[in-house]
Amino acid sequence: MELTKAGKSALDIILKAAKDNNISVDGGKIRRTSSRFCLGVEHGDYNGTELFGVGTDRFIWLAYKPNSTKKIRLYSANFPDDGVIEFEIGKVPEPKSAAIAETWGRFPYGIDYILKREGYELSRGINGVLYGNIPGGGMSRSASLCNNLILSLFDANGIEVDDKNKIVDLAQAVENDYIGSPCGKLDQTMIIYAREGMATHYNPKDRSIDYVPIGAGAADFRIVVLDTGTDRPGLEKSTYAIRRAECEKLVSILQKAGYEISCLADIKDEKSYEKILSEFGAKYPDLCDRLKYIFGAQKRFYKMLEAWKAGDIETVGRIFRADGLGLRDDYKISGPELETMCDIVRTVPGVLGERMLGGGDKGASGALVRAEFVEAVKAAVDTAYPRSCPGFAKKFAVHVCKVVDGVRVYEGLL
Repeated sequence: MELTKAGKSALDIILKAAKDNNISVDGGKIRRTSSRFCLGVEHGDYNGTELFGVGTDRFIWLAYKPNSTKKIRLYSANFPDDGVIEFEIGKVPEPKSAAIAETWGRFPYGIDYILKREGYELSRGINGVLYGNIPGGGMSRSASLCNNLILSLFDANGIEVDDKNKIVDLAQAVENDYIGSPCGKLDQTMIIYAREGMATHYNPKDRSIDYVPIGAGAADFRIVVLDTGTDRPGLEKSTYAIRRAECEKLVSILQKAGYEISCLADIKDEKSYEKILSEFGAKYPDLCDRLKYIFGAQKRFYKMLEAWKAGDIETVGRIFRADGLGLRDDYKISGPELETMCDIVRTVPGVLGERMLGGGDKGASGALVRAEFVEAVKAAVDTAYPRSCPGFAKKFAVHVCKVVDGVRVYEGLL
């Protein structure tokens, strides 16, 4: 299996970093984990909705090999100021401590901590060098990293886990319990299960996965990621944590009022929805706005799924856009740079739909674009975005993405 041009460039960066930092990865493996592009429902995972998305070709690459010690030695070419992250298996800082707050090392520390807590005994350390080109917000960089490190440590230690959902749970626990980030399972799931050329439909009720090809006759289109150049802090420091807490608060209020629900996704029928708005809308307007988005997004979700199966990408795009307006106006999770990107591309013919991506505040927006209009989108962004956001004039980027496998392993390249 050969590396792509981007993969070869990443390998060059990794090999130089390995040499410069005296980390031996000769004869080891490279594991590549993808980013993800959520088609629906953004912010639905912790609210209990079904999910639909694809793996995309912005990656984290990890070159690694087992060593003869119990030490884990890792270097990230994206965070050179952190130097080499080195620690002995089982000896890491305390969860959510000041010692981990400002370093990317909190992820490998957290993986060691969670694996030990869950009964996975690591006996061999690894040497590893990482490099990634996933934008810093909106495409699941942290989930990709956690999936990659867990799978690589398991491989180095001969630990076999057949159930991919266990990897998802471990990766989520690293962020929830060690780092303090209140993420759901959307990102880890979409990456670990992603399959080239397919969309992934995940049902949280039974944790089932269904791969869905786009229907015959669909217009030729591209997934375009609009990196604003902003860098969102961890979810634990963002509006994401506030929104999740608000949704959980509304669930608690409704449960006390006699509604038999466990999450906002359980509110599916129009009668119950209207009754809740009537009873609680005046007292809790912001909380009911969060419900308004989730309720509407769920109804749109099934229409999007059927449109995808039918090859009706125009309808998929319209629903994608409608979700974006709901995220902006009702869920209030977007940000000024994200919406500037959406406003710019919305004016371009051939853009089928656009909205913010991921946790919110900062990071990237995304668009579905007819293939023949992609260059027009790039030109519009290149002209208008620096004028609107001059502070990010040298940092923004437009990525035209392919649908790819979530995880690949390369041998014989080191």
